[in-house]
Amino acid sequence: MDKFKISAAFNYLNDCLNHLEEEIQKSDVILAQYYRLPIPEKGDEEKIEESIEVEKLNGEKALKFIAAAFKDLFLENNQSGKMVKRHPGLLLVNDEGNQLELRLKQVNQAKLDFKKSVLSISNNDARFELVHASVPNLITLAAYRQIHFESEQPKSIRFTWMHKHATKSLSRDQAIELLERSSNYSNPRMIDQVSWQTLVQKEKARVASLSPHTKLRIRRPTRVTPEVNVRFSNSQRYHVSGALPFIALNPDPMMKVGELTHYIKDKENVRKREYNFLVDRIYLEKHD
Repeated sequence: MDKFKISAAFNYLNDCLNHLEEEIQKSDVILAQYYRLPIPEKGDEEKIEESIEVEKLNGEKALKFIAAAFKDLFLENNQSGKMVKRHPGLLLVNDEGNQLELRLKQVNQAKLDFKKSVLSISNNDARFELVHASVPNLITLAAYRQIHFESEQPKSIRFTWMHKHATKSLSRDQAIELLERSSNYSNPRMIDQVSWQTLVQKEKARVASLSPHTKLRIRRPTRVTPEVNVRFSNSQRYHVSGALPFIALNPDPMMKVGELTHYIKDKENVRKREYNFLVDRIYLEKHD
């Protein structure tokens, strides 16, 4: 029954996406910009990107990539399944009858319903097997991603590169246990295993000196990601992920539009400069 439910939910989502692709290609387009990024490959999961080349596409070619981006849900040859492909772009379109807006809402709801059907399976291993038996080669995170759009009239829409981090709260004893496990790992940056274990023992002692009730967390940097900044005024603005093309419906003709530029990593590690980490290696800090 779960397999049938997942298949039915995905098939409905796929139908909605097919309709969206057709309607975008036939829409009254004011402007279409697409920013082609390198495709993440297997083995790149832990790689810290020093730079990212951005190829800007305009007009009909950009529109073709934008329309196809929303249906990019499956693994391709040598593509990493842990790093979802990103499709930053901007589509400005006239939508006088609100048909495209209704379709976008339908697609986003279908995405939520599909995610709900998948997450209804509580066991992680069983969920993975069932999803990929129902929809082979599907990248579930790509299927979950909401399509961001704006039906009001902002003053500007711009792009930037955002440095984000993943956080995990843990107790003192959990942190000590984590460090204990790492003492058994090999580290190619150390001269020998003894030096590595000595370093870990110092880290453990630092954490063990804390009160048992100290709140700790790991703030680990994640992959830099494109982001869309939407501004109505100095006090009214918001930002959303730029992993999919952003769509502005019936925009103000005077609205300012920015571009996504090449990414070059700052030489200085800003995150370690701003935070006083207990253990720099794993980005462990006190959390009040």
